[in-house]
Amino acid sequence: MAKSGYGKRLAGDAEPDTEPDFAHLGPRDAEFATFVDHLPDGAAMGHKVIAAEHPRYGQQATRTSLRRLTEAGHLRWVKEHITVEDNSMRWVTRTYWSREPKSREWWAEFVRERHGRDVTDAYQPGLARVTEPEPAAQQAPEPEPPTAHHTLAQLRTADRRMALSEQECKQLAPRAAEWLARGATPQDITRALTEGLPPTVTNPGGLARNRLENKMPPKRQAPAKARARVTRAVMICPFCEEPETSVELVNGICMDCCPQEERSGYVPDTFLARPLSPTRPRPAGYDDVVDVTERVAELRRAAGLPTPRDGV
Repeated sequence: MAKSGYGKRLAGDAEPDTEPDFAHLGPRDAEFATFVDHLPDGAAMGHKVIAAEHPRYGQQATRTSLRRLTEAGHLRWVKEHITVEDNSMRWVTRTYWSREPKSREWWAEFVRERHGRDVTDAYQPGLARVTEPEPAAQQAPEPEPPTAHHTLAQLRTADRRMALSEQECKQLAPRAAEWLARGATPQDITRALTEGLPPTVTNPGGLARNRLENKMPPKRQAPAKARARVTRAVMICPFCEEPETSVELVNGICMDCCPQEERSGYVPDTFLARPLSPTRPRPAGYDDVVDVTERVAELRRAAGLPTPRDGV
């Protein structure tokens, strides 16, 4: 699992109990899609973590399939800036998963709609920590808190009139434990059971029971959560984490993180090993590419300058 506030989240509109169809993917990518689809919300989505859990494939295969799932429209990595009412802020990164492949436009609108979203319940636990705690080895061990039974047994030391038998301690221990659960200390229990006693106590067990029930402290209220909302959201490349504001993302991946052989674009014929010939097929998109040599010649002629074709 990822840290609180991070990890996988569902973004698509498919019902949770529907069986996704990944027939449009290759066999290995479909297998990874099924694997990711079954991961719980909040699961870590780094390729190294998934490779460590996947029974069949390593890091390179996992990275490749995650990239293909992203390009196919199933995955997007979104970095969200969270602001809380107490003015604390932090960036978190979430991986949004859609069982149905979504278009680039759909994902762009999805990220846009994250702005202003109330995420109080989703991000509050992580936002509460401003600094990391010291390592456990550097902290002094805390003494074990006295149990309810022990607190009741020690009443005879505080006041001999409240000496309880072993059987009475066992019977009253659940009530004393409830005091402790509600935030009371053993000293609070001792004080409540020994203050203002009559000169003679004939039934310490019954008196202790009445006081434990009648003076029970109120239940502790959970602290109210400060409201948190997304004040900024940007799509990022899953591998280099560069945001869309600084690099161009094509189907969720920046060009630098795409394999060289899969990058789009046509290399002009002047950069090929040999020129085109009647028997050599024209590459796809060739007619849409500007002939750099011809274009330079046109500019030189427009400026009244000689060109190589003029014999200069």
